[in-house]
Amino acid sequence: MNRITARRRHPLARYAVLLLALVLIGGFYTLVTAKSNERADAAIASGKADDVAEGKKLFELSCSSCHGLNAEGTKQGPTLVGVGAAAVDFQVSSGRMPMANPGAQAPRKQPAPWVNETTIRQLAAYVQSLGGGPAVPGNEQVDAAMGDKAKGGELFRANCIQCHNFVGAGGALTQGKHAPPLHEATERQIYEAMITGPQAMPVFNDSIITPQQKRDMIAYIVGVRDEPNPGGAGLGRVGPVTEGLVAWIVGISLLILAAIWITAKKRQAQ
Repeated sequence: MNRITARRRHPLARYAVLLLALVLIGGFYTLVTAKSNERADAAIASGKADDVAEGKKLFELSCSSCHGLNAEGTKQGPTLVGVGAAAVDFQVSSGRMPMANPGAQAPRKQPAPWVNETTIRQLAAYVQSLGGGPAVPGNEQVDAAMGDKAKGGELFRANCIQCHNFVGAGGALTQGKHAPPLHEATERQIYEAMITGPQAMPVFNDSIITPQQKRDMIAYIVGVRDEPNPGGAGLGRVGPVTEGLVAWIVGISLLILAAIWITAKKRQAQ
């Protein structure tokens, strides 16, 4: 113990500790950088180097004013480093991005004129090359035909109806935000929303909801769109609030008309 204590008190001991710390930090940084480069190489390999280059041009032209030239983020828009290709595909294909008028939430709208399958793929490849992230799901991953509606309904009611309503009609949130209706969302966009968590939506990664469970939920959402309205008019399918309001207005109106009719008959009898 005396020898160890003596060495710790040696004048060069602090430098040795500092050198060891630098070596460990450098090694850790090398590992992280290597993984990042692997993700970038994978993105380039899957989307081709030309896609990344063309995507960068599109980004600089249409996105950099809000997200920064290097996607580092600005006051107008968050950083896109690490968000992944799935987030780009969701936001751009649904017309939410580019965002014309900054506000509490980007609404779904008609995509910009330059948006098509090719430009979305290129832009997604560039963002994916910046720092990885969730990739665009394949056709099999989002195929509603491979899902179970019954199980998907249970999962949807347990995780989503608080915001989206039990049939995906949407609903209001706080601070000017809202959960959008899911009637126009494609199967791929639904899956991408779950793995990227756009706007106020939480992220449901594979450890929370498995890929098969995501397919089940997609099957339920797609299936409920085609279900008939047993009562006739759907009234937006937003639940008992609208139905109660209509029943109250119609019921009160009928009672008033009945009262007027009865009073008029009594006057005629007299």
